[in-house]
Amino acid sequence: HCNFEFDLCGWMQDENDDFDWNIRTSSTTKMGTGPATDHTLQEPSGHFIFIKSSFLQLPGQKARISSPVLSRRNKNCKVWVGVLFYYHMYGAHIGSLIVYQRTTAKHEKIILNITGNQGNFWQHKGLNLAGDGDEDFQIVFEGIAGKGPKDGIALDDLTFSRDC
Repeated sequence: HCNFEFDLCGWMQDENDDFDWNIRTSSTTKMGTGPATDHTLQEPSGHFIFIKSSFLQLPGQKARISSPVLSRRNKNCKVWVGVLFYYHMYGAHIGSLIVYQRTTAKHEKIILNITGNQGNFWQHKGLNLAGDGDEDFQIVFEGIAGKGPKDGIALDDLTFSRDC
């Protein structure tokens, strides 16, 4: 479980992207560029990870963050593993949030694609991750910058099922 209150909890910034996800609080984001509170503490001082469209990023540029490697050697991981998370995507010109399952051989499969304004509140999503043989894997969250300078994507409370 990662609530980003102290660090990235083993999640790693991908090198194959254009910019990074950043740990933020609502008090460090400018008005209109993100959630009013984090999901965990429901406080402006609570932390989450965030990307925003800005003059520094061109529309379509990507920020990617990947989970620690999850092992398929655990027999409970061969059937399914769940990932639960909260996301906030608000703004007229918001980009996209894409979630991939990536094997250690770097084969990526899209398991979720959300585009556009989803409302000014935290939303919950749970994904079942189907087993692809015995290959270990990671989950990758990719945020794609939109066209609006005040539009942003936030993630909080990323949790894997205990089975893995």
